[in-house]
Amino acid sequence: MRYVQLRAFHYVATSGGFSRAAEALFLTQPAISDQVSKLEDEYDVLLFNRIRKQVVLTAAGQELLQITRRLFDSEQQALALLSESRALQSGNLRIVADSAHHLLHILAAFRKRYPGVKISVRSGNTETVVASLHNYEADLGILGEMPTLKNFDCELLSSSPIIAFVAVGHPLAGYKKLTFAQLTDQALVLRERGSKTRVKLEEAARAEGIELKPTIEAEGREAVREIVASGVGVGFVSLAEFGEDTRLVPIRLDPEDRMMMDEALICLHERRSSKLVQAFFEIARKSSTVTA
Repeated sequence: MRYVQLRAFHYVATSGGFSRAAEALFLTQPAISDQVSKLEDEYDVLLFNRIRKQVVLTAAGQELLQITRRLFDSEQQALALLSESRALQSGNLRIVADSAHHLLHILAAFRKRYPGVKISVRSGNTETVVASLHNYEADLGILGEMPTLKNFDCELLSSSPIIAFVAVGHPLAGYKKLTFAQLTDQALVLRERGSKTRVKLEEAARAEGIELKPTIEAEGREAVREIVASGVGVGFVSLAEFGEDTRLVPIRLDPEDRMMMDEALICLHERRSSKLVQAFFEIARKSSTVTA
């Protein structure tokens, strides 16, 4: 087994095909195909199912990918260690967040101090954030809770209650505060399962003896916002994430002390020593706020 064969496999698996892997590695497609085929032949294992023009990982391929993710991530860490001075000048930082709202002021400060660093940000719920970090697909994550897993380092960014919100013309728009009992006959627009906001909201309602049943389930915070803005029903979000939207009216929930959302910056403990990760944590620590 050679390094070039593992590298070819890894890039095909992560880029989604032989031609894209060839482009990423500045090689020809036949060269990539040959390297992967030699790896499969030498160990008599099928790593990809070739279906027409698509390639799909087999079970063995998925297991190998988990290993090569660690292998090539370690390689990147080694390169970063050997070129620490350059890491803060022209490195790459990958962030996955359940809400980009909590990143804005940190990103502005980070970009001002390290203008040469390329930053990529993508969104996802709690499950996506944790999986992306475990799979080495991201360096940093933003979660709607302080994680209890031992292999994470974290920094509290903010803490705020979950609130309800409705469109300006909605019958509840004049309310300052709502109880769960007042929501039982309303059309509720809830996030997808796996959303920490939904989990905490439903747990607090059950503690009051009430089961919240969604009229509409929407994937993502922005989808919920747009549906509610159309006048369909009642949505929910943390106060820190509500922002400014003249189409919507925020309403406090009672009891809100049971529905506090702690937004945290997290990374795998083993990645904490990375210069870019350290720098981001440092700026986040100075910028963190708690919203009441």
